[in-house]
Formats: sequence, C-alpha cells, structure tokens
Amino acid sequence: MTIIRESDFIQSIADALQFISYYHPRDYIQALGAAYEAEQSPAARDAMAQILYNSRLCAEGRRPICQDTGSVVLFLKVGMDVRWDTKQSLQALVDEGVRRAYLNPDNVLRASIVSPPIGARKNTGDNTPAVVHVELVPGDQVEVRLAAKGGGSENKAKFAILNPSDSLVDWVLKTVPTMGAGWCPPGMLGIGIGGSAEKAMLLAKESLLGHIDIHELQARGPADPVEELRLELFEKVNALGIGAQGLGGLTTVLDVKILTYPTHAASLPVAMIPNCAATRHLDFVLDGSGPVQLEPPRLEDWPAITWAPDSAARRVNLDGLTRDEIASWRPGERLLLSGRLLTGRDAAHKRIADLLARGESLPEGVDLTDRFIYYVGPVDPVRDEIVGPAGPTTATRMDKFTEVMLGQTGLIGMIGKAERGPAAIESIKRHGAVYLMAVGGAAYLVSKAIKSSRLVAFEDLGMEAIREFEVEDMPVTVAVDSRGESVHQTGPAEWRERIAGIPVTVA
Repeated sequence: MTIIRESDFIQSIADALQFISYYHPRDYIQALGAAYEAEQSPAARDAMAQILYNSRLCAEGRRPICQDTGSVVLFLKVGMDVRWDTKQSLQALVDEGVRRAYLNPDNVLRASIVSPPIGARKNTGDNTPAVVHVELVPGDQVEVRLAAKGGGSENKAKFAILNPSDSLVDWVLKTVPTMGAGWCPPGMLGIGIGGSAEKAMLLAKESLLGHIDIHELQARGPADPVEELRLELFEKVNALGIGAQGLGGLTTVLDVKILTYPTHAASLPVAMIPNCAATRHLDFVLDGSGPVQLEPPRLEDWPAITWAPDSAARRVNLDGLTRDEIASWRPGERLLLSGRLLTGRDAAHKRIADLLARGESLPEGVDLTDRFIYYVGPVDPVRDEIVGPAGPTTATRMDKFTEVMLGQTGLIGMIGKAERGPAAIESIKRHGAVYLMAVGGAAYLVSKAIKSSRLVAFEDLGMEAIREFEVEDMPVTVAVDSRGESVHQTGPAEWRERIAGIPVTVA
C-alpha cells in the first residue's frame, strides 16, 4: 500500500505551480516557434517574437510569463490503494500548496482570487481556493494534472447544447470570432463534446492539459472521426485570419484538443475553452517515494529569437502629449512610449465612475487630464525589480466605463490588450482619443520598460490599485485611432481574404 505524506503532496503542488509560472511547456514553445517562422503578417510576427522572447527571459529569470498568474485547477486521479498520511482534506492540502507557491518570496505570484464572487469581492491574498476535481481509480499512485488558468482566456469559455443533427464545425466557426482577442492567441482550443452540461465543460478544460501534437496528426493522418474533426477545425479556425493577438495573420490556434463522452440521444452538449499564450500546465505522478522532482527545460529548447524595439517605430513622450499629436497616429502603427502614465483596471474604474456619479472629486494624484491609463494588475516586485511582470489586461472589460472616463476626466488614451467594442470605439472617436495595444503574454518583457512605480490611490485594491508608472520605450501598437478605425477589425478581415485567395500552409 502506497502512503502519500502530507508534506510531499503540498511541496509537489507548490513546486509545480512555481515551475509552470516561468517555464512554458516545450511543445508550446516549439509550436509557436514554427508558427513564427511561417507567419507572413508583420504585426502578428512581431507579437509572436515578443511572446517567444518574453518566454525565454522568464525561463532565465524565473519570473512569471504573464502578470495574470492564473487560477489553479487540478484533476486528481487517486488510486484506491493509496493511503494518506494526513488529517486534512484534499482541498486543504491543495490550497496549502497553492498558498506556498503564490507567496514564495523568491518568485511572488499575483493573487487574483476574490471571495465572495459577488458583493465585496475581497482578494483572498494567496490565490486560494483552487478548483479541484477528484476521480478514484484502481492502483496505488496519485496522478496530478495541474494548470494555472488565466482570466482572459477563461472568460471566453463558451457552451451550447446543439441539436444532434446540428453541425459542430459551424458552431465553432461562428463562435470563435465572438471570443475576440482577449484570450491572447495563438493558443489552443479545448473542446468537450457530450455528457451533460457540466461534463462537457470539464472535458473541454481537461483537454487543454494535453500536449500539442497536431503536426504529428497531420503527418500520419487521422485514425478516427475525432482526429478528423481536430484537423478540420484546426484548418478552418486558422483560415478565419484572426491571428496573433487578433491582429490578423496565418495562425490563430496551435492545436485543437477534443475529449468526448456518451450523451443523451436528444442532446449534443458542446463546450469550448481557449488556452492563451501563457499556457501553463503540468502532470506528474506521486508513488509515495517523496515529492515530485521537476527537471527544468534546456534553454536550447527555445527558438533563437530575440526582440528589440523597431527602429521605425514612432517615439512618443507621454508628458505633455496633446490631442493634436495623437490625431496623427494610424491603426497598426508601432509606438515606443516614454514618460508617465497611470494604471487602473476593473475595480479602480468602478470606483472612479461611482465617485463621479456622486459628484465627488477623484483621489489626490488621480488627474487624468491629457493622460493615458494602462489596464494592468502587476505582479509584486522581488529583489531589485521596480515592478514585477506587468502585461496588459483585456481592455474590453473597461468598455462600459469608457464614455465616463473620456467624457468626464480628460483622459485621452488607453492601453490594454484585445479589441474594443462598438460603444467604446464610438466614444473614442467622439472624444478624439486613442486606444493602444500591448502584447498579452509578454508581461516580463513589458516590465523591463517600467523605470519607476508609485502607489497613487485605492491601496486596498491590491493589484488593482492605481499606480503611476514611468516608462521608457514601452512597445505598443495603435489599435483604435482617433477616427475610430480598429486594427482588430481591419487586420483579421484582410488576412481572412488573403488566406482564402493564396495557397498557404497554415502553421
């Protein structure tokens, strides 16, 4: 009989979460490297270069790939001959491992979990609790499949119960464009088919823990209908032209994973969950011999790709910037920002909107006149860092506040990731403002451009507090210009037509 010691299990969870925070899976890096080599869209190619270079920096510096270090999900298969040397529940053991990982002083990870989910939504401070799924199986080992799932991709999860005669392919091709770019493509699509509503969602989530092997499948050919479906969806989703970061290009997904389960004769439950460019997952087995021993990847596994600011990019001084100057910027143009900007995301925007609605003044230091706001919740710094990884969060979530911010605060520009909705774009156009996009999945690289950081307001919001960053050559792309033209609309449309009209092998 195998005995799993409490300390071994907790240490294994903590070590695994630290490991995946800074090491991309080897299969993801190699697949993205191949996609980069095949990419023909300059904007998508630049975004991929930033993601790949960021990944290598994180592996070398052992710092998070993304500022959103994810919510923790585990799939545990516990052998029925296993005995646990503990008086705690499995949930408590997992949560202790999560706590130790996220509070590790050598590599602090961002705490993103709030409780309760409605009302106060107070940050738990240590990223607990995790979401744990347990299955009892024959045997004397414990199989652990673990992931840290970013909120930007998790928020794009989709579910439907189709009629048995409906086309699943049509549903996927109709649904993927509605997900926008907030899930930070290129990544993976996980699809669960069958079972019940909750089973389909679990299948989709679990499928994302598989290795990227679509190129092997292409080489040998499909062996069953599920593999045929994977190949068909891989080709047709990439043909949508969404591309890296939604900028338009040849590669939107690096793989499509599918798990199935028998279902009711009257139903066809289908779930789809994307995995972002900060793909983080790991599996290991505990056999009672001690905690898991994780072998770091070799730096030779990373493509020899570096990134440096484009010499043709426009350099912009944020201090003293005017509406006349930003009116000359055009969608897709690359900028290098220097100067001071404020940060703020969901909770800070809501507080500002509430203060303005009550006719109250903004907190001292929160003067947004002719300034830019960066949608970010950074990781806490360690050692000599100014700030930890500080990549952009999904700008679409701030759409509901855009008119208030542009109309009542004097704000002239916003920085985030992904597209803006119609109402936000109309507000940007009406006020002669701009929206700039930084690359999601390049958080450590972005943090290198931040030269100082100070807390300004709403300290109790933790990572969502308002800070002032001073940046130097922070790389961004004009996503929506002052005339309301969006690169997230024009880019994919252009590449969808090009893919349909030119012979091309999608990587």
